[in-house]
Amino acid sequence: MKLILLGAPGAGKGTQAAIISKSLGIPTISTGEILRAAMKNGTPVGLKAKEYVESGRLVPDEVIIGIVKERLSEEDCANGYILDGMPRTIPQAEALEACGIDVDTAISIEISDDIIFDRITGRRLCTTCGAMYHVRSVPPIKEGICDTCGAALTRRKDDQPETVMVRLEVFHRDTERLKKFYETRGKLVVVNNQGSIEATTALISEALGVNL
Repeated sequence: MKLILLGAPGAGKGTQAAIISKSLGIPTISTGEILRAAMKNGTPVGLKAKEYVESGRLVPDEVIIGIVKERLSEEDCANGYILDGMPRTIPQAEALEACGIDVDTAISIEISDDIIFDRITGRRLCTTCGAMYHVRSVPPIKEGICDTCGAALTRRKDDQPETVMVRLEVFHRDTERLKKFYETRGKLVVVNNQGSIEATTALISEALGVNL
């Protein structure tokens, strides 16, 4: 089964991808991770990407697509995969199709902006030991202090309220078009993630017709 996960930052894509991956025995392909791996391993496409990164330029779509195609040709993708982080735009979706990378279903995990805003801006990180907290759902015993090592907790730059608002605006602009793209192909499944992890997984399981 070849899947794409769509959803705003903090919508729960990573959590659901891990569940689907384990249940179906297919890998989750994160474009960020495979880009770093390709550059580290010195593959032809990875070296090309490295040139852009080291010069401070954005890696163009054709290079990203090349890295994705390279990864999907590996043996563990023979029975399917989950694409996370790609495509983000219509040109990327069209480029995937053009080079023969097809998908069975695009799952759009929907969640209200208010919930996403709370989830992301409430995150706190210990830069010393890497422990993660949330001011409401997973608070430290002592406010602002890591339970594990006693260091001060910080909020990442990407989790600042102003940054989150911009990320959401960009997401809605691009993803609404992507949803229409896959809807016209009869491949879009919309899942509302307003409840528990288990409830969301059950909705995805029902939509895909598989046991997760």
